[in-house]
Amino acid sequence: MPQPRVKLVVTGDDFGYCRRRNQGIVECFWAGAVSNVSLLVNGYAARDAAELAKRHRIPIGLHANLSEGLPVCEELRKNSSLLNKEGFFHGKMGFRTALRRGLIKMSEVERELRAQVKLFSELTGHLPLHMDGHQHVHVLPEVCHVFARVLSEYKIKYTRVPIEPGLRDCSWLEKHLKDFYLDVEQDSLSSLEVFARRGIRWPDVYIGLTTMGKNMSVSNIQTAIEHAILSARTNQNSANKPCRWLSPTLNCGSRQDATLIVELMVHPGYPSMPQEGGCGEGPDDFSQSSDRLHELLTLKDPELLTFYKKRNIELCSFRADLL
Repeated sequence: MPQPRVKLVVTGDDFGYCRRRNQGIVECFWAGAVSNVSLLVNGYAARDAAELAKRHRIPIGLHANLSEGLPVCEELRKNSSLLNKEGFFHGKMGFRTALRRGLIKMSEVERELRAQVKLFSELTGHLPLHMDGHQHVHVLPEVCHVFARVLSEYKIKYTRVPIEPGLRDCSWLEKHLKDFYLDVEQDSLSSLEVFARRGIRWPDVYIGLTTMGKNMSVSNIQTAIEHAILSARTNQNSANKPCRWLSPTLNCGSRQDATLIVELMVHPGYPSMPQEGGCGEGPDDFSQSSDRLHELLTLKDPELLTFYKKRNIELCSFRADLL
């Protein structure tokens, strides 16, 4: 069977988290290692990030944040179900716990998402080209319905569905990470029909969970891409039973040009300095770790960039005619 043509969207998440993260992502863009960015509008350096995207013509979408820092909507900064007792978002796991307990009001989720889309437009001068969720909150039960409605009403066509081929067989992930990622996968599977019903699209394959932080290497990225190609081949060989997680409008098996669209989620940058960065409560350990620089150096590694060229992998972004 002929090898599918691969278009790879390499998305630098958390653009706007701090100036050092912004600097690293821009360097990756100019090196041809990142092709797309996702902006945290409540980030410490969101305005700087938006200006950099304009100056360097970087394709940019919204990394909607309901789990870290402060809300954008002023009215929700007091007495909101989205906040913990310290007055900040509940956190990655805290948000999920509050949601399971029925403590999160979906009306407040919608108000905050709309406020973030509005601020994004004010900062960049246009609506997001795509919109996903910080720490994958957008695929959570109930939240995905609100998320899909907001995307549809603002005519934002693209999102992310974090279901990664090869995740279950990955041998290098620590147990607590793998367990969390498998939970994300289950939420993502449940969200598919919700997004599809609203006409929302997503790439054929997502990768990035098995290659994040210290787990990123040239060989691991290559392995993830090979898993993506294999999953597409499997889908083509099962024309009567296509993969559940492929968008009904993006089934690469039905494309005349056999093009496979893959999104690689990355978090490159220079480590945040203490007290500089974050989304309202300072930088977290993840942003201050050496993992950020490790990702930057790996993504810019000539061996990886040569691999893309040899395999005819084209880096691209969520432009209007991509999918």
